[in-house]
Amino acid sequence: MRNVLVTGGAGFLGSHLVERLLADGDRLVVLDNLSTGTREHVPADVELVEADIADEDAVARVFEGGRFDVVFHVAGQASIAQSFARPHRDLRTNVEGTINVIEACVASGVPRLVYASSMTVYGEPEEVPTPETVPCRPVSYYGVTKYAAERYVHVAGARTDVDLSVTSLRMFNVYGERQSLTNPYQGVLAIFIGNVQRGEPVTIHSDGSQTRDFVYVVDVVDAWLRVAGDESTRGAVYNVGSGRETSIAELVDAVLAAWRTPREGYDVRTGPAQLGDIRRSAADISALQAATGWAPATSLGEGVRRTVEWAAAPRQRAV
Repeated sequence: MRNVLVTGGAGFLGSHLVERLLADGDRLVVLDNLSTGTREHVPADVELVEADIADEDAVARVFEGGRFDVVFHVAGQASIAQSFARPHRDLRTNVEGTINVIEACVASGVPRLVYASSMTVYGEPEEVPTPETVPCRPVSYYGVTKYAAERYVHVAGARTDVDLSVTSLRMFNVYGERQSLTNPYQGVLAIFIGNVQRGEPVTIHSDGSQTRDFVYVVDVVDAWLRVAGDESTRGAVYNVGSGRETSIAELVDAVLAAWRTPREGYDVRTGPAQLGDIRRSAADISALQAATGWAPATSLGEGVRRTVEWAAAPRQRAV
């Protein structure tokens, strides 16, 4: 049994990670300020510390006693739009918060840290699908903070005065159950699902031919656990995606099909591109596959179907 800390463990990806770790028999602590996560996502037998990763003292207190074998650092400000609207908050959460986690790991002798980086570090990539070796030139404030935090993690992992094994996972467009259907700043697929659920128009920013790489959350959790348990991934950075480009127009069709709603006649609108948007995105996942044997197991159609089934449940309809 490992002692594990999951920052952001009451949120979308973090809660799925907690659920899997608990099923595997680990002892868990969740650190979350509940700004986007919810208490009901944390199982009753998991300790929840309600605090902000940007609060240095609060983070240090969680690590007192050197009790963690693994830290999964998922917490962060995850909205590109909000990074432009409130850049100081973005910096404080994503960079200073990550530094707080790193320093607490170093001070308490944590041996393993896995960090949630982002595909936004690439900006407009030179090649698609994008390997980890291409230059990182983020075009959003969010991308800048995620790349800065990633570099802090790996500099810490290269220190000769501590033994901290680190790995960063560059998340592409993760989707699935528990992603907010009402937050306009998180997850375009969840936004579309919520729109159709409520009978609202769907708005595509730009012309709809822009592409993203959508990867189902259960597959992502599997990647995290494989990496955490494989010391050969020490010091590495990996993409986590499906390896497939999907246009936003195709995504709308998939959502409407999952809701069994005819595409013809549905109010699908277009609007201007948003700040920080890129035209094409897809992950080259060959490095992670070679290192751990991981591969996504869920097709987009199946993942969207499962997510819509969750959204259609009575409790979700009441939200």
